[in-house]
Amino acid sequence: MASKDGLGGLMSAFDRVKKAPRQQITRALEASANELASAQQHLAPKDTHALANSITVTGPGEATPAYSQPGGSRIAGETEVIVTAGNADVRYAHLVEYGTSQSEAQPFFWPALRLLRKRLQQRIDRAGRKAVRDAWNGKNV
Repeated sequence: MASKDGLGGLMSAFDRVKKAPRQQITRALEASANELASAQQHLAPKDTHALANSITVTGPGEATPAYSQPGGSRIAGETEVIVTAGNADVRYAHLVEYGTSQSEAQPFFWPALRLLRKRLQQRIDRAGRKAVRDAWNGKNV
């Protein structure tokens, strides 16, 4: 029911804004996660390439590999993308990252995140702002 003061249009705009951003933000999250994983693979030690090849991106609703770091196996949330290192065959990602009493640390995971954090966050923020603006204006509905 439309009213003279435009309340119906305002309420429908609020509904569009509430629903719209998820898909666009998820695409930005996946792009950022892939960029981060690529940087981590580049920084990972290349002795056998097993560690670099074990770095994976897990999308929404998917399960991370067993024995992956940080956190092991779990299901990603609806608007969550997870980058992990390690799997059932490569269980030593944390030992390489932090070192042991017999070997030096060879950080690759967290330095890549620190290097790219601002850029990745800006991409996600930009996607969110654009999604809300487009939904408010009735575009891409």
